[in-house]
Amino acid sequence: MANSFFDTIYKNKTQHTPDVLSCLSNLSNDEVFTPPDVVNQMLDLLPQELFTDPNTTFLDPACKTGVFLREIAKRLLVGLEDKIPDLQERIDHIFHKQLYGIAITELTSLLSRRSLYCSKYPNGPYSITEFDNPEGNIRFRRINHTWVNGKCKYCGVSKKTVLGSEKRKLELETHAYEWIHIDNPERLLDMKFDVIISNPPYQLDDGGNGASAKPIYHRFIEQAEKLNPRYLTMIIPARWYAGGMGLNQFRTDMLNDKHITKLVDYINSKDCFQGVDIAGGVCYFLWERDSTCEECQVTNISGTSVTTEVRALNEFETLFVRSNKSIDIIKKVLHKSNRFMPEIVSSIDTFGIPSKEKGHSVKQPGDVELLHSKGYNDQEIGYLSRDMVKKNKDLIDKYKVKISIMVPQGGEVGIKPENGYRSISTPQIVPPGQVDSFSYLNIGFFDTEAEAKGLISYVSCKFVRFLLRSTYSSVHVSKDNFRFVPLVDFKKTWTDEKLYEYYELSPEQITLIEDTMRPMVLEGGDE
Repeated sequence: MANSFFDTIYKNKTQHTPDVLSCLSNLSNDEVFTPPDVVNQMLDLLPQELFTDPNTTFLDPACKTGVFLREIAKRLLVGLEDKIPDLQERIDHIFHKQLYGIAITELTSLLSRRSLYCSKYPNGPYSITEFDNPEGNIRFRRINHTWVNGKCKYCGVSKKTVLGSEKRKLELETHAYEWIHIDNPERLLDMKFDVIISNPPYQLDDGGNGASAKPIYHRFIEQAEKLNPRYLTMIIPARWYAGGMGLNQFRTDMLNDKHITKLVDYINSKDCFQGVDIAGGVCYFLWERDSTCEECQVTNISGTSVTTEVRALNEFETLFVRSNKSIDIIKKVLHKSNRFMPEIVSSIDTFGIPSKEKGHSVKQPGDVELLHSKGYNDQEIGYLSRDMVKKNKDLIDKYKVKISIMVPQGGEVGIKPENGYRSISTPQIVPPGQVDSFSYLNIGFFDTEAEAKGLISYVSCKFVRFLLRSTYSSVHVSKDNFRFVPLVDFKKTWTDEKLYEYYELSPEQITLIEDTMRPMVLEGGDE
């Protein structure tokens, strides 16, 4: 049995053999399964001598398909061949003494065991190695959330969301992941691990208004660090670079963590997970316990383009600029400017009017006009009482310049790089006496229409939109995304040529901007 297993799964083949786990990686956008080739790219970050040491231990605390443990097993089977020549003895040693997992659901525990042991019950006749229990080294425990004021104190999910109506059956999956629902994760397996590697669940519905989701992937990383492994690597959404609900402390910790030696960044998630859209892209990193570095090796992957630079993660303190090629341009801007657009950009929800508010159709005395969204990429005017404007009433009678709070086309995930990016929706003037809802971000307020038009000419420049794009890691545009955009005189009309010259950009830098961004057509809408 073992020889057949080794021949069919662990030995390299000259012919192409479809991998069922590669197929599974493309099935779901809810729980993103990791393709084997991505797993091996992550394993390549590790010192390869780990796979020749019979004492090295590995843990996946969020098993879905078992692909991490399976690919590690492949390397160990080859790496330990000289030390443990007998194949069955080698298999038994690896699976009993070196590989461990904690599944996120009962179903994924069965799938992971099937991937690793060739049997969902490794104490049965079809397992390639014999355990005296039905779970082997891949455990699953169905546990409950710990409710405090209607929220789980560990993951933040709402009690209402999990329990639902009284008719909800208790045996349904609770998504109370064992790894992050305990104060002392070292107690789960009571052992030390050399390597912790995983693709954790990304988010949970937190019971907020609408489609509200709370990130949880950072909890898996924080728990893993408590075990103080020699190496830690996980693949996670890249939203933590600049945003994400409740991720401020996590971002600060990551940017200042001197143990992070490598970061691989996919701007487009489809370059990593085929067919899966994850707003802001994804990344994986290597954390090394015994290494402290001021700089990190950062690799950007976008289609076939791959660039690598060694730089400090915390160079810009509270924000990670993902693009290696953008850094020198940003530095030139910071050197020649001392005032930036966040001085005039409003926080989201300028007037305190929710997106669902449409106003009424007939204008009453004293009403103001309400610009609100209507379906996809459309808008219309309604009317509401001035008293319904909850904030910034002094700005009602200003000329306002607004853009959508959303990056175009769902974060421009599906845009082909050769076609160029927009970064923002077409800017529009909101005249005096008119307000807008939460759907829009107001980026300037003026006494004259001429100044509003000056701002529109400015933010329509490729140069400005390139600087904006350098801060994106989600589908939302906020005030902080303008942190590198200089504040200029809006009584002037701006062009890219003027900006390139003033900031002394090199021909190569100009070409980068021109090739990255596409023109914004203001008359008659975008192309």
